[in-house]
Amino acid sequence: MKTGRPAGAGLLSAKDGRWLCFWIGALIALGIWDHLFLNRPAFERIINGFINTVFIALLSVVFTLAMAWVITLAFHRLGSANNRSGFYVLSFFLNLIRSIPQIVGVLFGYIGIAALVTAGMLPGKAAIFLLMSICMSGFIMPEVIDLLRERIDHYVKLDFFNALRVCGVSQWRIINFDILWKNSRIHILNKLISVFGSAVFLQCSVDFIISVGLSSDVNAVTLPTTLGSLLAKMDSKQDILAIGNTLTNPAYLPQLFFQHLQGLTVASLIVITLLAVYQISCGYAERHRL
Repeated sequence: MKTGRPAGAGLLSAKDGRWLCFWIGALIALGIWDHLFLNRPAFERIINGFINTVFIALLSVVFTLAMAWVITLAFHRLGSANNRSGFYVLSFFLNLIRSIPQIVGVLFGYIGIAALVTAGMLPGKAAIFLLMSICMSGFIMPEVIDLLRERIDHYVKLDFFNALRVCGVSQWRIINFDILWKNSRIHILNKLISVFGSAVFLQCSVDFIISVGLSSDVNAVTLPTTLGSLLAKMDSKQDILAIGNTLTNPAYLPQLFFQHLQGLTVASLIVITLLAVYQISCGYAERHRL
């Protein structure tokens, strides 16, 4: 009689599965420790900031994929129709976005969102989240567009593309179903994992810059709480500076885990999340031999 392993055994034995479990376990451990030793208002701020950060990053992944897919199809359509002027205009637009450093572009986008909120044009939190996600997606999507175009160009040169066209299969079905879904979804998913990490990094970096550069009153009114804005608060900065005190006073180390939990937790959440996402992406690529 043939026996098989449990469905999750293969995933848990892989690098990406182990790092996913490590990330979830670290979040649970930090949550339990903070629940026991961190004051409740700070604990609630950290939970709110972490949820906002992850939610905006996930929205950025969705918008990045959607915009990259639309622009990739536009590139293919313009190329197939020999519309060189439209192809060059779209290429110029994409290269213009590439020429702007991501963190600079997102920074100015967030400043524009803050101005809209201050003017009362974006009263709801949902609208702010959407605009923040779209802003980050606009500067991340060129990476996904390159992947999608590379996959399409590769398969269009193969015999199966012309064979399906001769059989009467629609060109758009071949591209969307046979190429992007059946033969490229693993590559796309691996890229989207990296996009999630990039969105978290950009969001935390820009929120930190804005929170340090603007007064706390302005930041509280304009943008929602995230890990980046929490890291810029005075309490968190003092907690981070306390870590340096342990270099000259090692006996002070145990007090970090009780008296400086807010800054230590926020910094740990950012570092652990970015490290875990990177390792999950690498492990996923190794497991599927990408």
